[in-house]
Amino acid sequence: MKLSFKKVSTLAAATVLAASMASCSSPDGGPASAAGSASTSVPELSGTLTVFAAASLKQTFTELATQFEAAHPQVKVSLSFDGSSTLVTQITQGAPADVFASADTKNMTKLSDAKLTSEAPVDFATNVLTLAVPPSNPANITAFADVAKPGVKLVICAAQVPCGAAAKADAATAGLMLTPVSEELSVTGVLGKVTSGEADAGLVYVTDAKSAGDKVKTIPLGLAQPTINEYPIAAVKGSKNPEIAAAFISLVTAQEGQKVLQDAGFGAP
Repeated sequence: MKLSFKKVSTLAAATVLAASMASCSSPDGGPASAAGSASTSVPELSGTLTVFAAASLKQTFTELATQFEAAHPQVKVSLSFDGSSTLVTQITQGAPADVFASADTKNMTKLSDAKLTSEAPVDFATNVLTLAVPPSNPANITAFADVAKPGVKLVICAAQVPCGAAAKADAATAGLMLTPVSEELSVTGVLGKVTSGEADAGLVYVTDAKSAGDKVKTIPLGLAQPTINEYPIAAVKGSKNPEIAAAFISLVTAQEGQKVLQDAGFGAP
């Protein structure tokens, strides 16, 4: 499977499940009468589903898309990941999307207020921030307060992005004045600065820190009341495949989808 940050396409399985047709035969083996015939057809989803999802959902939604395609061989899922605010802008400007999954309620509300959701959004996960530092921890950071020290190269998300709003809220809770050297448009951008060694520390979601594995060291913020981001999902109004969109949302919110999300470190909605 070839992945790219802006666009991830997973190919559907090769085999098509045909609709079944059952017919009754007469007891003597002759052709069945019209009255004795019965046929049933199983509707099969087919087409391309375009999902716009927050950058922090890249790993989990790629896995869920693979599961969805396996269950619906005639469906191809196309995934586009970016900061939630960027995705909202793209959709409002006419970018074709069937499903939108946001990393906060604020950006989903923007889409709803623009009359671009076909149904009420459903919360499916939660997330909180943590500090990620390079494995060598060059700035010797041991606590959240250390990122405010002079000379520490801190990277956070921009304020309009959910992870940026959460970073500023958590800093206010801790009574810290943050002076980041860079503000990124997505949480993956922040993580990239840390893993490349360009930053001493970055405020990222716990799920992103977990997915990075040994590329980063994680330092909890230690807040009694951290900012909790709620993740809503909704079908986009005007979708060409509303039935497929509804089925994908059902997977995300069902037990199978919740297991994938919680295994990745997301909290329950």
